[in-house]
Amino acid sequence: MLMSRQQSAIRSVLQCVLLVTTLTMSAGAFAEREDLQSFTESMTAQQGFVPIYYDEENGKLYLSVSQWNTPMLFHSALPHGIGSNDIGLDRGQLGDTRLVQFERHGKQVFLRQLNTTFRASADNPAEKQSVTEAFADSVIAGFEIVAQDDDTVLIDYTPYLLSDIHKIAKRLSDTDQGSYSIDKARSSVFLPRTKAFDTNTELESIVTFTGSDAGKYVRQVTPSPDSITVHLHHSFLAAPDDNYQPRLFHPYSGFWKTRFFDYSAAINEPMEKKFITRHRLYKKDPGAKSSEPVTPIVYYLDPGIPEPVKGALMRGARWWDQAFESIGYKNAFQVKTLPEDADPMDARYNVIQWVHRATRGWSYGSSIVDPRTGEIIKGHVTLGSLRVRQDYLIALALSSPFSDEQADTSAQQKMALDRIAQLSAHEVGHTLGLAHNFAASENDRASVMDYPHPMLKEKNGSIDFSSAYDTGMGKWDKHAIEYGYQDFGDNGDNEDALAQIIQRAKDEALSFKTDFDTRSASSASASGHMWDNGSDVLKSYGQIVALRKNALQRMGEATLENGQTYSSLEDKLVPVYLLHRYQLAAVAKQVGGLNYDYELKQPDSKPAGQSMVPAQQQKMAIKALITASSPDFLQMPEKLLSLITPTAFGDDITREHFNGRMGTPLDPVSAAESAADYSLSLLLDAQRLNRLSWQASQQRALPGVTAVINRVLQQHWYEPEADYGLNQRLAMVSLNAIFNALASDELAPEVRADIDVALMKFTRWLDKDSKLAQADVLHSHMQQYWRTGKWPLAFQVKPLPPGSPI
Repeated sequence: MLMSRQQSAIRSVLQCVLLVTTLTMSAGAFAEREDLQSFTESMTAQQGFVPIYYDEENGKLYLSVSQWNTPMLFHSALPHGIGSNDIGLDRGQLGDTRLVQFERHGKQVFLRQLNTTFRASADNPAEKQSVTEAFADSVIAGFEIVAQDDDTVLIDYTPYLLSDIHKIAKRLSDTDQGSYSIDKARSSVFLPRTKAFDTNTELESIVTFTGSDAGKYVRQVTPSPDSITVHLHHSFLAAPDDNYQPRLFHPYSGFWKTRFFDYSAAINEPMEKKFITRHRLYKKDPGAKSSEPVTPIVYYLDPGIPEPVKGALMRGARWWDQAFESIGYKNAFQVKTLPEDADPMDARYNVIQWVHRATRGWSYGSSIVDPRTGEIIKGHVTLGSLRVRQDYLIALALSSPFSDEQADTSAQQKMALDRIAQLSAHEVGHTLGLAHNFAASENDRASVMDYPHPMLKEKNGSIDFSSAYDTGMGKWDKHAIEYGYQDFGDNGDNEDALAQIIQRAKDEALSFKTDFDTRSASSASASGHMWDNGSDVLKSYGQIVALRKNALQRMGEATLENGQTYSSLEDKLVPVYLLHRYQLAAVAKQVGGLNYDYELKQPDSKPAGQSMVPAQQQKMAIKALITASSPDFLQMPEKLLSLITPTAFGDDITREHFNGRMGTPLDPVSAAESAADYSLSLLLDAQRLNRLSWQASQQRALPGVTAVINRVLQQHWYEPEADYGLNQRLAMVSLNAIFNALASDELAPEVRADIDVALMKFTRWLDKDSKLAQADVLHSHMQQYWRTGKWPLAFQVKPLPPGSPI
């Protein structure tokens, strides 16, 4: 018992000693945290919006944080990309814009992304708090405090700056380019572009991803595919002041929208609040006929762009000042060359950047936008450098100008430069807040926000390029700028004046259709198509078919410059052979198509509603689509084919060539296969057939689905044309397209039955009337389809070479 008491006493003493020691160590640890000045005395410092300290010896970057619970904008970007259009990680690519704030919780600092989608506009703090607590925020980073002075702390930002904020590894994985992760030993802070300014702090890193199983696109663009080194950029920006006036979104305004849901909205008001995205722009004198802006919108052009391309891009971007002049601004929109010491990723600069890739690809207009209001803080345009070469190639292919040593290609070069001037204006338009208007080309080329196809015509047996692309602002562009940027003076937004702007555009019959109604091959809209021309879709299609036919006949030795291989004729043949592809897509959308506009209910006005495309127009469209799949349409001139040898040693077979089944020679049969399937797939799209079936039940003049399938079979089976060596393949393509339509989950059951009616007729024809040598075999396969529901001769059609973008 005595020993037990002694042991207990000793244990108590030891516990007290341990407690004192622990407290002493903790106090010592707390005391060991240096003050900020001592900790950073050997570091390079930059004072600014968020002060920066760089420890060169350890390669670490520290941020000084004193703005607690203060919303600011945080943006990430990719200054140095990978250079592959297929991977989609380009130089200058903008990432997400977030509303964030730094928060301190004990020894940790959080970077919290605030949820701006769900809000309460009421003045009641409790009401605001209830919404804040109902929807999650996102803590996107956490940091430990390494030094402090009162309420100012220093955090080690290096790990977050070197993290995969742009989700590059996921993108590489999603595009089957391999499994990659960050190698910290090959990653570092990039000090030349790490700077602090009064209202923004810019941070940049070099980050290396290492991995295995590199895909073909990675191998194409990297010197060592197991190591991919890029730059990543972080921007902290002071949140804009409250002097910006958000402007209400209207579906006919031509602008993109930003939105939030207001849980304070009255029961008789919509919860969803919609505003347009736009720059802040006000007149010095709103009452004057013409006024300079308080602060102009200035865009800066990449100084690395060569002439004459740079001049064309400058010219196109500056067209927007015409639109601002039309609403009473003077010098409101300016374009300059980016100063040598300026960083294109700096959030203070609106930039037009020239981006190189291994293959031609899309251009983009992106923006940093305040998610609370829709105010554009920075516009960033990315223009793909190979686009101009593709347009020049198309112009040369169409004209075949090299019949003598002194060939003049100035008209073709001008066409290519006119195109990228238009492209520059288009992408800048996006960064001004404007959405696509794919109906503009049908409306006398009323907007640069369309995707334009060159408008060409024959003149004295040759192609006239003089009006291939329009120049300057169109009527729609001026309408959109007026809605988005007109200054109504001290009274702020004038809803009546905005309504009048919308009504004037409608009175002028300005058409507007944007992506949702146009991009899909299944689109119901009979207007608003990409890469098309003309208000009469079918007439324009006839014109481009004639141009295509004549250009194919012209092609030959005169298509090549001296020193080019004959096999390279295929490069120029592809865009000419497929010249009709985009106008054909516009033709397809007449079948089962609808005419409608974006409308809001207004006092004293009746809605235009929607209407079916007239039956006669639909019939003509069906005929054009089926004819475009025929051997007569898709044959290539024999004289031309005899010139195109298999790919010469030293040349490459690329994605821009036809996909064939004959090895290295050009395969004209598979080229026809791809083109025919494109046309028939447009016609036999499941949603299109569903609409056609419904419309035919309402409008007796329209052919039903059974009749359409019968016409396809008649073209390729019942009454085939003279044999061009394409008949058998295209006949199989037609059956393949029909069975692909049947395989779609979107196909309505009654439409499936209508197709089967036509196929039953085809089965009887094979059994009794066909003179084909393969009739018995095909009949047997059809019987198998009726038994199993599967078509045994299904095959994968060779894909078309890429067409977009042009």
